[in-house]
Amino acid sequence: MSVSGKTVVVTGAGSGIGRAACELLCRAGARVGAIGRREKLLHTLGDELRTEPGELVALPADVGSASEVEAAVRALTERCGPVTGVVNNAGLARFAPIDSASLSDLDAMFAVHLRGPVNTLRACLPALRAHRGAVVNVSSVGGALAMPNRSLYGATKAAVNSLTRSWARELAPRIRVNAILPGPVDTPMYADLGLTDTQTETLRADLLASTPLGRFGEPHEVARWITLLLDDDMSGWITGALVPVDGGRTT
Repeated sequence: MSVSGKTVVVTGAGSGIGRAACELLCRAGARVGAIGRREKLLHTLGDELRTEPGELVALPADVGSASEVEAAVRALTERCGPVTGVVNNAGLARFAPIDSASLSDLDAMFAVHLRGPVNTLRACLPALRAHRGAVVNVSSVGGALAMPNRSLYGATKAAVNSLTRSWARELAPRIRVNAILPGPVDTPMYADLGLTDTQTETLRADLLASTPLGRFGEPHEVARWITLLLDDDMSGWITGALVPVDGGRTT
């Protein structure tokens, strides 16, 4: 893969899709800056990938803080060289009907889903321009489908889709920008939705019933598409794409 030897930032790297993307990129020989708030998870992942061809650098930071992201990218650049790939994967899900949804949850989701990608792109932008880099935003089918009882989450993911398409035109031809829209993926996110156990189980059953392939996706199945869109040899003529990886949920 053409990601071998390149320096890539992955946010939300401690678990789920971000963790799987770090694993695949390291196995492909990339130098990965793993950004996340849970420092222990990042160091554990680094230990697990120590024998892979690439390198993982743990970078504890909150993507909602521009100064923290800038410091993390600076540390990665000093160690591994200029960033040529960015995976904006950090995510937060809070589900509730609109009449009982918390506005503080809305603020938190915007901080992660919107401010996070903006902070990360801006910190990496000079290097991405200089080296014809690539950006992959991890959005959600929730940004493309109607989301009753989950409208605030869906709205923040729709904003990610809008950023993706606008950035693709604004930053071309030097930088490619695409997004992955996962369907229901079996990650630890479902333990932290702000729902009761019964509500979570009902949600999972509803999602499963509306997914034609009849199962949840696995993080590595989404991570493969992330690495594909970073790979100039495979995706060098793709930008502005919103790629559903969703078991058929958007069909």
